[in-house]
Amino acid sequence: MRTGIATVCLSGTLKEKMQACAIAGFDGIEIFEQDLVTSPLSPEDVRKMAADLGLGLDLYQPFRDFDSVSEDILQENLRRADAKFRLMSRLGMDTILVCTNVGTATIDDDDLRAEQLSRLAQLAGDHGVKVAYEALAWGKYVNDYEHAHRLVDTVDHPNLGTCLDSFHILSRDWDTAPIEAIKPEKIFFVQVADAPKLSMDVLSWSRHYRVFPGEGQFELDKFMGHVARAGYSGPVSLEVFNDVFRQSDVERTAVDAMRSLIWLEEQSAKWLDAASLVPAGAGGDLPANAAGRRRYPMELATLPKVAEPAGFNFAEVKTDEPAQLETLLGQLGFEFDGRHRTKDVQLWSMGQARVIINEQAPSHSEPAIAALGFDVDSPVIASARAQQLKAPVVPRKVQADEEVFQGIAAPDSTEIFLCQGSPDGTAAWTHEFGEGLEHPSAGAQAVIDHVNLAQPWQHFDEAVLFYTSALALEPQPFAEVPSPSGLVRSQVMVTSDRAVRLVLNLAPVIQQGPGQQGPGQQGNGARKSYQEHIAFAVDDLVATARAARARGLDFLRIPANYYEDLDARFALDPAFLATLKELNLLYDRDANGEFLHFYTATVGSVFFEMVERRSNYDGYGAPNAPVRHAVQYDSLHARHEHR
Repeated sequence: MRTGIATVCLSGTLKEKMQACAIAGFDGIEIFEQDLVTSPLSPEDVRKMAADLGLGLDLYQPFRDFDSVSEDILQENLRRADAKFRLMSRLGMDTILVCTNVGTATIDDDDLRAEQLSRLAQLAGDHGVKVAYEALAWGKYVNDYEHAHRLVDTVDHPNLGTCLDSFHILSRDWDTAPIEAIKPEKIFFVQVADAPKLSMDVLSWSRHYRVFPGEGQFELDKFMGHVARAGYSGPVSLEVFNDVFRQSDVERTAVDAMRSLIWLEEQSAKWLDAASLVPAGAGGDLPANAAGRRRYPMELATLPKVAEPAGFNFAEVKTDEPAQLETLLGQLGFEFDGRHRTKDVQLWSMGQARVIINEQAPSHSEPAIAALGFDVDSPVIASARAQQLKAPVVPRKVQADEEVFQGIAAPDSTEIFLCQGSPDGTAAWTHEFGEGLEHPSAGAQAVIDHVNLAQPWQHFDEAVLFYTSALALEPQPFAEVPSPSGLVRSQVMVTSDRAVRLVLNLAPVIQQGPGQQGPGQQGNGARKSYQEHIAFAVDDLVATARAARARGLDFLRIPANYYEDLDARFALDPAFLATLKELNLLYDRDANGEFLHFYTATVGSVFFEMVERRSNYDGYGAPNAPVRHAVQYDSLHARHEHR
C-alpha cells in the first residue's frame, strides 16, 4: 500500500513537515495550499527537496467553491484553476483536489454542475492535470460521494475522477459497499481519517476532532476493504485536522501517523480475509474461496501475528529514595524478596503480584511508575511487531544467566517489557534476586488487577493506538470523571479475558503550588504532574485491610458524607456499612456483582489500590472516583501548606 499524508496534519513549516514525513517513512505527501503559500521555498525548491527526501508529491489541495455557480463566477473560477495548474507544473504534481461547493453555490442543477466540471476537466487536460472531485459532508448541494461520482460518470472525461475521503463518508453514515461499483481508474485519490463518535455539527467535528486510524471509532477497515475490492491501487493518504496534532512535535506526530497506516493496512487485510468467508448473498460479500483470500491490485501487508498478553508480569516504580515505598508495600502485605544480584533494584511480591523498586534514578527523584512487564507467548515476535509499528526499542543491559527482556517505549515514556509467560503465572527471572523464591510464602495471594497511567495531553490518542496495535489491547468506551482540577478523561484498554486492564487518564492541567515542578520540568514529562497507581486484586479485601491497618498503613481517608450517600444508594446491611466506614473502604455494585476497594496515601506521583471483585463485576468503581480525586486534592494541598 502506498502511504501518504497531508501536510495539514502536522505542526511546523513546510520544510519541517516534509523532513518529518521522510523520517517517518511515508511514500508521499499532499501539499496543503496554505503550507506552500506561507513557505519561503519556491515551488522548484519544494520539488527538489521532495526528490532528495524520496517523497512523492501526490496531491495539491484544496481547490474550493468551483461548481454550481453563475457563468461570471465560473469564468473567475476557471482563471483561478488555470493559475493553480501552472503552479502544479512547477511543483511536478499532476493531481488536484476539488471539493464540492460550500460557500458560493447558488444553482442546484446536476446538468449545470456536470457541464461546469466538464470545462474544468478539459482545462486540466490541457495542463496534464487530473482533478479528484470530493464530496464534502457539508457541501451545499453535493455532500454524498455517490452523488459526486454520478457527476464524474456523467462528465466521462479522463482527467476527472473521484476522491474518496473516509471522514466525509463515515461521518454521515453513508454505506461504503457501493464504492466497489466505482471503476478503479475513476478513483483518483483516497484519504483516510478516524474520529470519535460525537454529537455536533459535522464541520466543527471535521475541523477539530479528526484523529489517525485506530484512535477513533470509525470502521476504517471496512471502508478500506471496499476500496481494495474496487481495484484501487493508488495512495492511501491521511488527512487529519486536529488542534492537538498541530501543536505537537512534528517528527513524533509523523511517526504516530505512519504507525496508524501500518495498523490500518493490517486491519484491512484482516477484514478482507473475514469477508471472503461470507457466503454469496450475505451482505454482498465475496463467496468462500478455498484457495484463500483473493488478491487485489492494492497489496495489503500484515504484521507478525501475536496473541494478546496473558497478564501482568510486573510493575516497576523508580526512585532514588525507596524508604517510603518499602514501608508502604510492607504494610500492604508484600514480602521483600531481596535485591538483584547485579542491579540496584528490589523485588517485592504478594502471590503473583510483583513490584520492582528501581533505585537507579536521578537524585531527588520522587517515586513514579517507570515500567510494566506483560506475559506474552513469544516476546521476540511481539517485539518485532512493535518495532514494525515504529515503537522505540528500550536497551537493557544483561549479564550471563539473566533473563533477556524485549523492551519498547510507550508514548508517555513508560517502558514496556515483553516477558515469557508461564502456565502457573510464575516468572523465571525472580531467581536473580536470591535464594528461596522457588518456595514462595503461603501468605496473602494477589495479582495486578489494573494499572492507571496519566498521559500528556498531546500524546493521549497516540497512546491509545500504541497499546491497541502493539499489545493487542482493546479500547473500551471512554468516560469523563470530575475532579477538583477539572474533568479527567479515562480510557480503559483491556484483553478479552480482562487479565490485563490498563487505564489511560488524560489529566487536566494542574495548577502548581509553591515549590512544585511544572509539567515540563520532570524526567518523564508532563504526565508525572498527575498521580498514577497500581491496583492489586485480593480474595478478601476486609481481611487485607485489617491486616494492613495493624501494620500501620496510612489509608486514604474517606469522608463520612460518602458513607451516608452509599447507604442511601444501596441500603447496605448496617454492620457491613460500619465495616466499610471503619476501614476507609469504598463500594460499588452493578447487575453483575460487587466491588470493594481502598487506596493508600500517595508517595511521589504513585499510590496503590487494593480491590476485591465479587461475581462478575467488570468496572473500576467509577462512581467513587470523584471522592478519591477530591481527597487526594485536599491531601496534596495540605502537604504543601505545611512545607
